[in-house]
Amino acid sequence: MPSTTFHVDAILFDMDGTLVDSKAGVEGAWDVFALSYPGIDVRQILSSSHGVRTVDNLRTHCKITDPVKLEEEAERFEKLIVTSSTENGRQGIVLLPGVKAAMDELAPVCKLPSPLWAICTSATRSYASAAVSIAGVPVPDVFVVAEDVERGKPYPEPYLMGAEKCGVKPENCVVFEDAPAGVRSGQTAGCKTIGFLTSHSREQMEAVKPDFLVQDMSCVTIKLAERGVNITVHTEN
Repeated sequence: MPSTTFHVDAILFDMDGTLVDSKAGVEGAWDVFALSYPGIDVRQILSSSHGVRTVDNLRTHCKITDPVKLEEEAERFEKLIVTSSTENGRQGIVLLPGVKAAMDELAPVCKLPSPLWAICTSATRSYASAAVSIAGVPVPDVFVVAEDVERGKPYPEPYLMGAEKCGVKPENCVVFEDAPAGVRSGQTAGCKTIGFLTSHSREQMEAVKPDFLVQDMSCVTIKLAERGVNITVHTEN
């Protein structure tokens, strides 16, 4: 299997679909919201909404315009992700393949003043904190969530903020993402991008042209260097 190794100053991880699998909970939450908003097409939403902030999805698909109601419904939705993830035999919120090995390597270097990695997610702080705790992901000091940015993915602000808080230049970072919106966010921020095939089709991910496209974290080896991190990507061809 061919491989490519490169060095970065810091890693910027997406969360859902990259570090953790929360699809069971997301599907459950949309099923519940379909009762309150009967006109929505859950199947269509699930195919296009991943990687986008909940408030933006609810504004688009549920046509919620009142800011107060939007925040309230976003909070309700993300609580439902947690509670519905284990209902009816669903698997819950779990680590994706290869993530444990990566976290074992990186856990010691997630704290200020010199963190080497961050999580930059479209989720709210409440849900993101719960999800990483349930799945067993170490909580980094640099944890960019939906409330921290004015414009979420596909805009570059989440990853620009992540790089800034890590004290490094975005062009010296790599972004791990499973969603086209997230890849575009990383690219626009100036970062190198590694796309995963955990939540979208190969065609959808190839369309946004990440620097590398692999199945999941099990195709990547992460090793701490004297300064920064060495990334080896194992590709199919």
